[in-house]
Amino acid sequence: MGRSAPGGLPDILCIGSVLWDIIGRAPVHMRQGADVPGRITRLPGGVAMNIAMTLARFGLRPAVLSAIGRDSQGEELIRAAGVLGVDCALAYRSDDLPTDRYMAIEGANGLIAAIADAHSLESAGDKILRPLADGRLGTAEAPWPGPVALDGNLTEALLAGIAGSPLFAAADLRVAPASPGKADRLSPFLGAGRAVLYLNLEEAAILCQQPFATAGAAAEGLLARGAGRVLGAHGAHATGVGADGGVIGAPPPPVMVTRVTGAGDTFMAAHIVAESRGASRSEALETALQAAARYVSGEMTA
Repeated sequence: MGRSAPGGLPDILCIGSVLWDIIGRAPVHMRQGADVPGRITRLPGGVAMNIAMTLARFGLRPAVLSAIGRDSQGEELIRAAGVLGVDCALAYRSDDLPTDRYMAIEGANGLIAAIADAHSLESAGDKILRPLADGRLGTAEAPWPGPVALDGNLTEALLAGIAGSPLFAAADLRVAPASPGKADRLSPFLGAGRAVLYLNLEEAAILCQQPFATAGAAAEGLLARGAGRVLGAHGAHATGVGADGGVIGAPPPPVMVTRVTGAGDTFMAAHIVAESRGASRSEALETALQAAARYVSGEMTA
């Protein structure tokens, strides 16, 4: 991990999507066209928010850099985030852009379908990074020195800019795609060589433009393409791996899956916390896998 932020500042910045998650869950297997009873919930979500909420549960003080509308849904989202220990004071607030939303359907057989409406975040662009340049969190000459969790919901151009920006030169940069469909946006970080990438097997295959049979093979492929470090997992019976001077692995604990949205974000947050507390590579990986297992089983609160 990088250096901790100075006193009075957040422990970690989470940059990316902060929105409302609207999730419909049914306890039965579903297929296209299914119409079944279930539960529908609305919770603070988005990759950056999910990571921040998990970090807060582990005792850190996260702040989000994102775009949140000045509409009623945005005001409600900020209040809910505050209750959960997430600081939204530095988020870009827009009078013209509505608060983003994500909608998903999950069955007993996993995620059925999802739509992410992150258009406001994409429209805001680099405005969300202003606190890193105007002295509130740092400047180009004295950049933010702490950890950053970055999600792939940002535009391809903005992610490419961040990969080479002096504003992030001193940061411990942790990067995750928002979804497999946006994994190729992370290609600028392969050449940068210093970011830690958190990917599943499908995302790794898209980023490397080749299929992989195992998480270990995916990690090796990403390292060969210039990644600095890689953490990933694949399936209930596959292996989670970390790559930094060699590949390590550990099997995810077998659990009954009750939800899937947010599991990868929980894995990433738990790994960041473990390393911040001095855990070894293998210990941090094991901690992350255990946290993700508790999350998908419903043992860890959303």
